[in-house]
Amino acid sequence: MSIKVQNISKIYGKQTALNKVSFEIKKGEIVGFLGPNGAGKSTMMKIICAYLSATEGEVEVCGKKVQNKEEEIKKLIGYLPEHNPLYLDMYVKEFLNFMCGIHQLKNKQEKIQEVIELTGLQNEQHKKIKALSKGYRQRVGLAHAIIHDPEVLILDEPTTGLDPNQIIEIRELIQKIGKEKTVILSSHIMQEVEAICKRVIIIDKGEIVANQTIEELKSREQSFLLEVEFETTVDPESLSSITNVLDVTKITDTSFQIESSKDEVRKAIAKFALDNDNVILKLNKKDASLEQVFQNLTK
Repeated sequence: MSIKVQNISKIYGKQTALNKVSFEIKKGEIVGFLGPNGAGKSTMMKIICAYLSATEGEVEVCGKKVQNKEEEIKKLIGYLPEHNPLYLDMYVKEFLNFMCGIHQLKNKQEKIQEVIELTGLQNEQHKKIKALSKGYRQRVGLAHAIIHDPEVLILDEPTTGLDPNQIIEIRELIQKIGKEKTVILSSHIMQEVEAICKRVIIIDKGEIVANQTIEELKSREQSFLLEVEFETTVDPESLSSITNVLDVTKITDTSFQIESSKDEVRKAIAKFALDNDNVILKLNKKDASLEQVFQNLTK
């Protein structure tokens, strides 16, 4: 087991940031670690990284207990924080050489060339970091995080502020790295989590509220969405009165998104159209999104 968290609590004065949090992550897993702002994500990640001590509980990284072995644990972990700390006046290769020195790596040039190729920085390696786009700066941050070949990689909002093309590039890079390492990915962009992760851990108010695969989370959702389009105008309030309809969102005068508690509502919508001399042009069921599940768990 790469990461084992057992009954971790963190208390600041009278405030409980984490309350008996427990989970495990195996080697080769890319796991999404989600939660609203202030839920305890950053605190938990800092405890795993040995930057912060827990009030109670234990954390193991690659079989080693974090407590009293901070230096050993830091060698096993690569961490990319949300605000990527880089020395902007350094050249890319110079910066990576500097980081090799901090990690006391012996084969510096070999490691530098390896991470440059892995992160796609071949054409940027002789440029100053301040001259790079944000997407390439993120690549430099990832190169820094993996240059000492850690067993565990912790990424905090790795695609924030990137354009769609850069997001795809970083996503593919994370998936490539994740084949050989354990990756914890924290993000507020649910589409990214769905694209990269198979399992998610959701934390709210310092407690774990879900720890399942994305498919399992979606299947536990108690409501589902329908997209319906009528031939002529429909009053949204009349749709809301249909049995088992929980919510109606107007898209146009003739099309709506309907949230329902039961699948049988489709028959009721068909009857509604017939009773009102209307015709249904489209009626599609939408799968529950991770964003919808997240909202319902953390309201």
